[in-house]
Amino acid sequence: MEFKKLNKLQYWYLKYSDRKSYKQYKKDKEEFAYNLKLYNQKHPSLNHLYKSETTFKHSGNSGDIIYALPTILELSKGGKAHIYLQINQKGTYETYHPLGALMLNQKMADMLKPLLKYQPNIAACEVYQNETLDYDLDIFRDYGMNLDRGSICRWYFHVYGISYPLHEPWLVAPSDTSLQDFIVIARSHRYRSPFIDYSFLQNYDKKLFIGVKEEYEDMKRMIPNLEFREVNDFLEMATIIKSCKLFIGNQSFPFSIAEALKVNRLLEAYYKSPNVIVEGKGANDFMYQPQFEYMVKMLTQ
Repeated sequence: MEFKKLNKLQYWYLKYSDRKSYKQYKKDKEEFAYNLKLYNQKHPSLNHLYKSETTFKHSGNSGDIIYALPTILELSKGGKAHIYLQINQKGTYETYHPLGALMLNQKMADMLKPLLKYQPNIAACEVYQNETLDYDLDIFRDYGMNLDRGSICRWYFHVYGISYPLHEPWLVAPSDTSLQDFIVIARSHRYRSPFIDYSFLQNYDKKLFIGVKEEYEDMKRMIPNLEFREVNDFLEMATIIKSCKLFIGNQSFPFSIAEALKVNRLLEAYYKSPNVIVEGKGANDFMYQPQFEYMVKMLTQ
């Protein structure tokens, strides 16, 4: 991890005498600073106690919380987890997000609670009020990881020195047999591939959209015979996803549920930010239109 810093005179001379070397120097300087930050990172205790009840906090988007569940299950094994949701923390989004400038608000927390409480290994789920914690899952943001690629689940693995079999389900939900012939769709305004067209799905019967009403209205322009199902909470959403013939979604919250349940699923992978990795039974993804249409045909036969 060697880097020789130039003095002011050397720096300015390089800048105006050799632009190529100057750009490389700046790149090396940034890389050195990044590596130095990782080297000096203050790590949490890796003495995992595996108690009868282990407390966790998370303030991120709903999908990030679902992707954190493998870590929660691993660190609380042998007992149960008590999850605290920290609301009203600021988020940064390059494009429109339903929560504006927030990562998690009270409404989203209220909708998450029934789903999290339904899990057999989770004892409780509450809004965070400065309680004492065993694990603050937000600390992954201090590690300088490239969060626009790789597996979201593994962000936490790298922090806590653990692993979990991500090819297996880490979420459970009830089933509804009345939905077994439906294709269920969720497509947020974020993470859309610009040349993907869903209009061919109008040729398929029984299609249901879940998500934000604005997203549904947008998709209905492409698929006029698309139905909309508004949910009261995310346990109801998980029931719909668990019960359908095929779930199609982009890198948004509903897909995190589909991935955790390991249902028959098809991900619209976003080429600029491929940080959702499908694994295990029922895992399928696409980036291009011909493959999308072919895969829907094969997965619904």
